[in-house]
Amino acid sequence: MSRFSTSLLASALFLPAFAHAQTPSDEDIIIVTASPLDRSIDEAITGQSVLAGDALQDRLAGTLGETLKLEPGVSSTSFGAGASRPIIRGQGGDRVRILTNGIGSIDASSASPDHAVAVEPAQAERIEVLRGAALLRYGSSGAGGVVNTIDGRIPTEFPDGQTDAAIRIGASTVDAGSEAAASLDQRVGDFVLHLDATRREAGDYRIPVEGESRVLLAEEGEEVPSDFDEDRRLDNSFARSNSVTGGLSYIGDRGFIGIAVHDFNTTYGVPGGHGHGDEEHGDEDDHDDEEGHDDDHDHEEEEEEGGVTIKLDQQRIDFNAGWEFDGPIERVQAFGGIAQYRHTEIEGDGEVGTVFKNDGYEIRVEAIQAEKEIGIGNWRAAHGVQYRERDFSAVGEEAFVPPTLTQQLGAYTFHEVEIGKGHIEAAARFERTDQQDRFAGTDKSFDLFSVSGGGDLHVTDAVRIGGTVFRTERAPTTEELFSNGPHLATSQFERGDATLGKEVATGVEAAIRHRENGHNLTLNLFYTDYTDYIFDTAIGDEEDGLPVFQFTAEDAEFYGFEAVGETEITRVGGFDVSADALVEYVRAKTATGNLPRIPLLSVLSGIEAESDRITLRAEWEHVVEANDLAAFELPTEDYDLVNAFVTWKAPVDAQDVELRLSVLNIFDAEARQHTSFLKDLVPLPGRNIRFSISAKL
Repeated sequence: MSRFSTSLLASALFLPAFAHAQTPSDEDIIIVTASPLDRSIDEAITGQSVLAGDALQDRLAGTLGETLKLEPGVSSTSFGAGASRPIIRGQGGDRVRILTNGIGSIDASSASPDHAVAVEPAQAERIEVLRGAALLRYGSSGAGGVVNTIDGRIPTEFPDGQTDAAIRIGASTVDAGSEAAASLDQRVGDFVLHLDATRREAGDYRIPVEGESRVLLAEEGEEVPSDFDEDRRLDNSFARSNSVTGGLSYIGDRGFIGIAVHDFNTTYGVPGGHGHGDEEHGDEDDHDDEEGHDDDHDHEEEEEEGGVTIKLDQQRIDFNAGWEFDGPIERVQAFGGIAQYRHTEIEGDGEVGTVFKNDGYEIRVEAIQAEKEIGIGNWRAAHGVQYRERDFSAVGEEAFVPPTLTQQLGAYTFHEVEIGKGHIEAAARFERTDQQDRFAGTDKSFDLFSVSGGGDLHVTDAVRIGGTVFRTERAPTTEELFSNGPHLATSQFERGDATLGKEVATGVEAAIRHRENGHNLTLNLFYTDYTDYIFDTAIGDEEDGLPVFQFTAEDAEFYGFEAVGETEITRVGGFDVSADALVEYVRAKTATGNLPRIPLLSVLSGIEAESDRITLRAEWEHVVEANDLAAFELPTEDYDLVNAFVTWKAPVDAQDVELRLSVLNIFDAEARQHTSFLKDLVPLPGRNIRFSISAKL
């Protein structure tokens, strides 16, 4: 039996709905990200999930990508401990919009996988993930999906008492890591003051095998080492971060208005053994030969200097307000954010290599119409406008993109009608995107129009079916248009194409859900057909010692499914025992071949026992080997990871104190993520024991 068949058979033991991240109690959680018309997770037609509560605490990692990578349809770029961005259904970069409280992260993480996301997962109250056509509210850079981290920095309601406070400290063994996080909400009359701070320290993490994979060693004609240091550490995989936030809101009878100031900084190593200054060697080789220099000696000296370190700083101000009215417009809400971002790459010898800067702001205003009966049902609607500006520059050895200015103005409208046991949704967006190469003085403008429609029907009290169809348009990014230089993080010399036009996606998504008597089941199916899908591809040339990758456009298709489910098994000794499973699959190809770094078929299954004070969980993750490879892409071996979690809650008189112990990768297995540029140089961490204690006051 093939691994594919084995995986599907294993998953059928539980088959489908929201796994550990989705429990029956999550039904009433309101998804604020999807639409201005707030709907609960159980009312969403397709492709939405929430990571919150105990599940969020168990999954919490130093980066957003690693925190979310076991959510349905989500994987990560896995670029070491300091930088990991979410990938949704095989889509990453500019096609996945990263938000903080509804406004973009305003960083440079979409430009390169070694650029960290300026979001602190440790302060998240919940993280919402939208798969499918989420761009109608957030713009063309959300064409593949949206991730919104909600952290409460701008309070929208009063705390239960005068004060709400929380603190958490934790430690991990695989990287000698430590973490501390604290937050405070204090009511002062009609105002609420919010303060939070986080500090994280982690050294180089331990790996269960040598850094280079067997596949890469075989490709290079080298022998696989028979033994290695049992305490092998991945060089330059350390990460340190700090964040401080202060917010203040006025809360009245009919709404609120608030502002927050946030400072985030992180310093982390880029593992994998490549130096961002290596492009110079391509021009120096001839010179060294003529002088009789020893190239091998020079290379050894460079490696001794150490790897690249990245220092990232962001200062940000956020604004949020919402006010209710009487009349045809029942609510108006506004969101805004402005940030200054600096990303400095420091070479192994301590010299500054490249400095990336991204100064930007975003504003969105929405008006929600009061519900109205229109004969066929109850109609609700919302309308909004959005403006974004991004001033990006890179100066130094890896300035593969010239200074650019991006301006985006959008207007959108959402509508839904409740008709008996079903409801219908429709939305449209017009967007104007202007992009300027400030070095060459080149301007590009795109007029984009996107529409979507869908509906669902309660076939019975337990069964619900739904579907969405959409046609969306995305403008090429400044990197896709104007790149022309070495990009050492991906080991490519990237060339943009200023003649690229807009990318058009036409797709469909369907969902079947069953929720009854202690079990739930969901199957999401999706298919997207792209006209002029933009990606970079090797053209067989070499420049500055790197293979040249040219951004180009071809027709492409993405299709797959997420099947997730949970069922109650029994009650034993005061414990409610349940089982859950998640199976996900993505296939992506263009007219000429497979696309690279597409997530592999994976299965996550778990068993959980919960009492009033103790929760026990064990889970197994299986990822199949890579078979559908792009040109020049190396295979990735399959792997299995086993994790265990224990949560203890204090007795009833102090039940807001929790102790958590988890063991990740219990059997110290080798695992490499196919979605990572560094998969053959940077394995995932080995066995890791984590402990944390948290308290709410």
